[in-house]
Amino acid sequence: MLADICARTGQPLPAREEMRVWDMSGVERLRFPPNMRTAIYKYAVEPFATEDEILRAAARSGIPVPKVVGSIVRDGTLGMVIEDLGKEVREAQDTDGIVAAVALHQAPAAPPLREMDEDALAALPELALGHLRRLRDAGRWDEETAELAFALDTLAASAEKRATGAELGPYGWVHSEFHPTSLHIGEDGWRLLDFARAFTGPGLLDLASWHGTTGEPDSERLRAFIEAYVTAGGDKDALAERGGLPAERWAMGWHRVWVSEWFMEQAVRWINNPEDDPLYIKVVRKHLLAAVRLLEA
Repeated sequence: MLADICARTGQPLPAREEMRVWDMSGVERLRFPPNMRTAIYKYAVEPFATEDEILRAAARSGIPVPKVVGSIVRDGTLGMVIEDLGKEVREAQDTDGIVAAVALHQAPAAPPLREMDEDALAALPELALGHLRRLRDAGRWDEETAELAFALDTLAASAEKRATGAELGPYGWVHSEFHPTSLHIGEDGWRLLDFARAFTGPGLLDLASWHGTTGEPDSERLRAFIEAYVTAGGDKDALAERGGLPAERWAMGWHRVWVSEWFMEQAVRWINNPEDDPLYIKVVRKHLLAAVRLLEA
């Protein structure tokens, strides 16, 4: 695929340096002769195979992202060459995340992106229950998952009510993997990376994801982050109560429901590796129990 991209863009074949490999994607640095200028080659399988289109849409919306030099999708696998942003001058801080979130959420919406509106958000618990049924029908996720089903049933029962307000501002671009490692701070400013799972929806989900989900939910920390976001020019409705809950609890709760459904879909559809089930069950359990505490307490 890389050879075809080079042929299409009139580039010589480069030397390749592996940088990072995941289960479903990888990144390499390319060095092009004769002066050995560099670029980045990223490859990914479905459901990450549309990132080139999303990056181009983001650039058209004025969002600072790496430029796509060329790309090809073949048999559900994406190969794309993007500009090399070089070394970071420092790690991204909360103030950087706020600036980036304000710019992202104020950008014109991209019509091609899938939409996570109020109805789609409310449907997540039932979708997750469907994944769980399919996993159990395949003889998987039978042990220690009763509380997952109970949590999802609980969330599904109130999902319509709790999803209310999903379309309040900020509503539009959602990066979906918005955290410090997806924000590159270089000598000439910042760029957002890793747009493969971007969608149109409530921007509060980005703010809820910035500090990660490995620790316990911290409502006070997220509230302060949202307040700083609004002060910096973010949509003032970000502080509005929705679904009968404070903005910060609503955002953290629904973000964890969204993460849980995504992990379960990966387990049943994209990765589909029973050997990974214990890890996935552990992650989903943690997020779902947190979601119940946040959305139902």
